[in-house]
Amino acid sequence: MTAQEFISFIKADFDLTQEQEQRFLALDALYREWNAQINVISRKDIDNLYSHHVLHSLAIARYLQTVPGLWEAFSHADILDLGTGGGFPGIPLAILFPQARFTLCDSVGKKTIVAQAVASALELTNVRVVNARAESLPQTFDFVVSRAVASLTDFYPWVKGKFTGGILYLKGGDVNEEIAETMSRHRLQKGSVHTWPVSAWLHDPWFDGKLVIHIEK
Repeated sequence: MTAQEFISFIKADFDLTQEQEQRFLALDALYREWNAQINVISRKDIDNLYSHHVLHSLAIARYLQTVPGLWEAFSHADILDLGTGGGFPGIPLAILFPQARFTLCDSVGKKTIVAQAVASALELTNVRVVNARAESLPQTFDFVVSRAVASLTDFYPWVKGKFTGGILYLKGGDVNEEIAETMSRHRLQKGSVHTWPVSAWLHDPWFDGKLVIHIEK
């Protein structure tokens, strides 16, 4: 998928300003440049930047549109992207939600160098990047987003008590056991965990089995 094909595709679902379009278009050159220096995307996969990484990140936004009131709540929220790596899903979401405030956090310093460089080049004033572990962050956020940094059973304790709205987690595979164990271990209310197949929006077979997991507070 080329940058222009990506723009044409997402404009069917999201209203973009000219500035947002230009920022999305700029991602290709920025990530190619930085990925050559610090590997945050598999070099075999860099040609799939838009289809496998940017669109996957924006699946969270597409899910938000399916839940009444959630898009509006997210649009002006304080959001933690934990385990952001080179900036996914945080940077694509920050482009799409300019009024929200994003903290991109990763414990691996060289990855945050890439995330910071891309955010700075795009002049994303709603993004701050921190090299830290979630446990060390003093702030409480409205939402936590993340893309498959660990099993849900490992991930949830890292952010427990750090959000007031919910978690939006991109994860693949058979997650039923992880969800059941997380709900039991942390006494989550029945009906507080929802799953949405990314393939409902993105029909590439690469997305088969990939989900947005939404954990309500």
